[in-house]
Amino acid sequence: MSSPTNPQAPGQEQPFVSHLVELRDRLIRMLVAVLLVFLVLFPFANDIYIYVATPLMAQLREGTSMIATQVASPFLTPFKLALVSAVFLSMPYLLFQLWSFVAPGLYSHERQLAIPLLLSSILLFYLGMVFAYYAVFPLIFAFLTGTAPAGVAVMTDISHYLDFVLTLFFAFGIAFEIPIATILVVAAGITTPEDLARKRPYLIVGVFVAGMLLTPPDVISQTLLALPMWILFELGVLASRFFQQRRRAPEEAQATAPTAGTSAGEAPPGEGLNIGPTPSSDGQGDTSDGEEALVGRDIAGGNPLDPERFRPLTEEEMEEALDAIEADEESASKALDEPDPVDQKLRWIKELRDQEEHTGVRRLLYEVLEEGDDEQRQVARNILAQIDDR
Repeated sequence: MSSPTNPQAPGQEQPFVSHLVELRDRLIRMLVAVLLVFLVLFPFANDIYIYVATPLMAQLREGTSMIATQVASPFLTPFKLALVSAVFLSMPYLLFQLWSFVAPGLYSHERQLAIPLLLSSILLFYLGMVFAYYAVFPLIFAFLTGTAPAGVAVMTDISHYLDFVLTLFFAFGIAFEIPIATILVVAAGITTPEDLARKRPYLIVGVFVAGMLLTPPDVISQTLLALPMWILFELGVLASRFFQQRRRAPEEAQATAPTAGTSAGEAPPGEGLNIGPTPSSDGQGDTSDGEEALVGRDIAGGNPLDPERFRPLTEEEMEEALDAIEADEESASKALDEPDPVDQKLRWIKELRDQEEHTGVRRLLYEVLEEGDDEQRQVARNILAQIDDR
């Protein structure tokens, strides 16, 4: 059993308990990383909260401020913000640990796709938070404080404000992952970029519904979330088309490239060509009697099926077809019960070779070449080559 702290080599299988031990170790590392970042941020918890509250503080009227309505709020609210900030800042390392645990079980092409998607998802999540703080918060708080009735002082509780902004941070961070989700569903074969483009009207309605559910109950935050989601969806469709073209390019090149040993315009060996005699062990083609050339043909007998010729069968034609199927099954069952005469001759050839009756062996081999199928004739040619070598 390999050490649980070291990832397994590709293709090397580990016991289930070993995977659990490795997962435990990586979870401990993740918790330690979050704890270390939290210990660094905790002395600056109040400063971090002031920075996060700046968009609202800038919109409050003169003489008003934020308040704390609970006894422990002045301590617990910055503490909670420092802990959440530690998780957000540790996210690259946390995802790296999860990736290190999952990567050994992936194929090489899956790892090549997952690494850029993983890095892009981290950057897009941070970009969503930055967009919410610098573009959305000033507009939302200006609207909310400006619509307060006359004589009402807007004095927001610090814990309620933190819950509000964390909800928006998470909503915009997830919303900015739409291009990654689009590429993944296309890569998995669930849909295509063309289907997504045709469903654009439904998506526009969906993003506004999502904006309504993920944001507080105001039109501005809903619209400011829905519009970027729509734009990111369009970017995801473009990126998925580019990804699909890159994935199809090697397959099309391989399909159109001429097979080794053939020039451009020639059909590959075995497609509609006569298959010549199989060379024997001495390198010369075997031209024994009974050798037949095989001509490639399709199942229908050489003619492509014409969809316009199909019509429903009548009852009489259906009965005839069923009778023909029953006759084929009976003949097949009889063939299974009766031994193949060519196989019987091959058994006799083995017995005669053990007795060194080469004359009788050659006679039976020529009969096999005339009566047998491809595999049986190949066996006969190999035996003839062995006899000639002697």
